[in-house]
Amino acid sequence: MLGEGTVFILVAVVLAVILLAVLFTFVPVALWISALAAGVRVSIFTLIGMRLRRVIPNRVINPLIKAHKAGLDVTTNQLESHYLAGGNVDRVVNALIAAHRANIELSFERTAAIDLAGRDVLEAVQMSVNPKVIETPFIAGVAMDGIEVKAKARITVRANIERLVGGAGEETIVARVGEGIVSTIGSSDNHKKVLENPDMISQTVLSKGLDAGTAFEILSIDIADVDIGKNIGAELQTEQAEADKKIAQAKAEERRAMAVAQEQEMKAKVEEMRAKVVEAEAKVPLAMSEALRSGNLGVMDYMNIQNISADTDMRGSIGRTTDPGMDGKNND
Repeated sequence: MLGEGTVFILVAVVLAVILLAVLFTFVPVALWISALAAGVRVSIFTLIGMRLRRVIPNRVINPLIKAHKAGLDVTTNQLESHYLAGGNVDRVVNALIAAHRANIELSFERTAAIDLAGRDVLEAVQMSVNPKVIETPFIAGVAMDGIEVKAKARITVRANIERLVGGAGEETIVARVGEGIVSTIGSSDNHKKVLENPDMISQTVLSKGLDAGTAFEILSIDIADVDIGKNIGAELQTEQAEADKKIAQAKAEERRAMAVAQEQEMKAKVEEMRAKVVEAEAKVPLAMSEALRSGNLGVMDYMNIQNISADTDMRGSIGRTTDPGMDGKNND
């Protein structure tokens, strides 16, 4: 059996192993050694404090080592505070290193503010060194002669770090350039002038200061392609003529309907007059019978009237049956 001293030693060894395991798990000793080897003085209690503040130590210490090797004056508190604010510490340090190498004056506070604003500060620094080209889609404008002209532009921009916070983005640049292209084409007397001198568009648009209030500085605007579109003026005139034709047709139909209505009204009046004539003719026999009863008309007078009426009907029948050509031959 083991003695009490041996058991005590074994228990002490086990406790020491457990304590070391917990220590190495909670305290990043390897990270502390790496920092010391890189010449960054960070105490072990600072790393423990990061653990207690729920800060991942390597997210702060590794960028700190990188900044120290690049010759930047950045403290642990600055990086830790930016991490606690929800920023990307590694990207901020990379942006500071890139700006330092390119001789761009950029402080840690401004870099952190740009990163917290949601901008990619590293991309902004790289764009300051290497300008970016933004290509617009075909933008259509109509010249004064009614011809549609389509133009595509390439915008060379450089990031303006001073206006990254609160400045407008690429969409605003493209929209303003498109508005300038449409305005320039629309103010041209003839579309041929635009085709002959497309630089007129870029010079006019560039002189308007379209980068005001944006996060970029426009270096140049180049017209990449110009194309002819539809004859908008002719189409508008055609549509206007078609509309005028429909209006004229509607007015003609209205006049025709009024004429038909008036014709029907006149026919109704003719029928009304015929009815009155028939009514008047119906009263003649009554008047003649009354005249015979009263003695104002004699039998012989009545017979003469009948003879005259019959003679008149006979002459009318003869006139209707006579050939008009026969009279001409007889006269000859």
